[in-house]
Amino acid sequence: MAETDTAGPPTTDSTPSWFTPKRLLAVFCVINLLNYLDRGAIASNGVNGSQGSCTASGTCTSGTGIQGEFSLTNFEDGVLSSSFMVGLLVACPIFATLAERVNPFRLIGVGLSVWTFAVIGCAASFNFWSITICRMLVGVGEASFVSLAAPFIDDNAPAAQKTAWLGIFYMCIPSGYAVGYIFGGLVGGNYSWRIAFIGEAILMLPFAVLGFVIKPLQLKGFSSSGSYGKLRSVDLVASDVQETEASYGNGGAFSIAEDSSAKSSSLATNARNQLSKFVKEIKELLVNKVYVINVLGYIAYTFVLGAYSYWGPKAGYSIYHMDNADLIFGGITVVSGVFGSLGGGYVLDFMSNTISNGFKLLSATTFIGAILCFSAFCFKNVYVYLALFAIGELFVFAIQGPVNYINLEAVKPSLRPLSMAMSTVAIHIFGDVPSSPLVGVLQDYINNWRVSALILTAILFPTALVWFVGVFLPIVGSSDGNDHLEDSATNQSSTTPLLEGRLIKIAESSSEP
Repeated sequence: MAETDTAGPPTTDSTPSWFTPKRLLAVFCVINLLNYLDRGAIASNGVNGSQGSCTASGTCTSGTGIQGEFSLTNFEDGVLSSSFMVGLLVACPIFATLAERVNPFRLIGVGLSVWTFAVIGCAASFNFWSITICRMLVGVGEASFVSLAAPFIDDNAPAAQKTAWLGIFYMCIPSGYAVGYIFGGLVGGNYSWRIAFIGEAILMLPFAVLGFVIKPLQLKGFSSSGSYGKLRSVDLVASDVQETEASYGNGGAFSIAEDSSAKSSSLATNARNQLSKFVKEIKELLVNKVYVINVLGYIAYTFVLGAYSYWGPKAGYSIYHMDNADLIFGGITVVSGVFGSLGGGYVLDFMSNTISNGFKLLSATTFIGAILCFSAFCFKNVYVYLALFAIGELFVFAIQGPVNYINLEAVKPSLRPLSMAMSTVAIHIFGDVPSSPLVGVLQDYINNWRVSALILTAILFPTALVWFVGVFLPIVGSSDGNDHLEDSATNQSSTTPLLEGRLIKIAESSSEP
């Protein structure tokens, strides 16, 4: 039982990581950009393509892209997007829970590897089901990054710029979509949709390798190198005890059958313990009023933005007869998304990045954005509409940094991966996934895109109210809850990022005689 010594005091590794805080942010931004480039590429005309068609005279044209090659119906084409989301939503909580047992940085490497191989699988797919399964695995691979990247950025960003750094990170979402549309259109249109997927895999491969070859980073709540070993050691001790009792309890007689039974029992006990711990942590999130209010507002916000992204061009074409509605809406989304995400983060840092100020900013920007977007659909002049809608989306997109900052700061450090994972699950299951079909049903019923758009936009007003309630909630410090794995030092607020702090310690130790 000498192996249990791994639970002892953590060892100090004086080897500095290649990462600096700014390098970490840059690498994570590129990875995030590639994730959303993939989402934009598969939705582009060059990759997604179109069905074949025949005229009344009997002249037929072959389909293009994925839809044309596999002769997919519109329903089957929509399933590709849903399959990706299934993989993402199922895997997010799993990766968040594994972060307590496996180094989170290595988990990101595993996820990016799965993503890379799954994208290659998409390029090699031969029918509808093969590409559907591969898209599901792409979602699984992305889940590790979605759950764990933001906590790493939060740990290593300068204290006075945390929200700005998160804003920069989330700015890559609209940028990635836009680059994906262009990338997919150019590569898929001029070469082949399969080449587009191969190109994505080549771009992501160096980052997947980086997750394994670079010295792994730690998260607050799991800061010491021994933290993960402690969990494994506890399981090992329990397993050894049960095996010993099973093997030698009856007068010292040893039985292979009993030994196998004991191991199975140990695994079952460990699984029950992990499930019990997961349920306990979920309950801890659900009773956290600050976190729940923040996510409820985020769900309503995502409900509106999801329907905007899907129905916006069609509504714009119907109401204002814009022939280039795709290009116009895409341009507005990119410009507003980039500047809004950056602006929201910098404004909250300027105000002093506290949870209370975060709720104030969320409520104010959403309310102003709602007024502008609602007013835009009331005007019949297309130029007035475009001006008001663009400015309105600028305010609406400003929530990206603050809302994720609250998700991170409202919980104790060890719960941050799970808080981000469950937030992602909630905003998709209750937000953008149902919003598009529900708005479609509404439009079928009233048959007026202007009225449908006004009803949808009006949801932003109660969203602002939900976040305004958060201003008055008592704030419990995220560092108050210390579990058995957390070093007290990692739970104290510090103005020095973790990576820079380690470099300072290494420099000090090397200068000692």
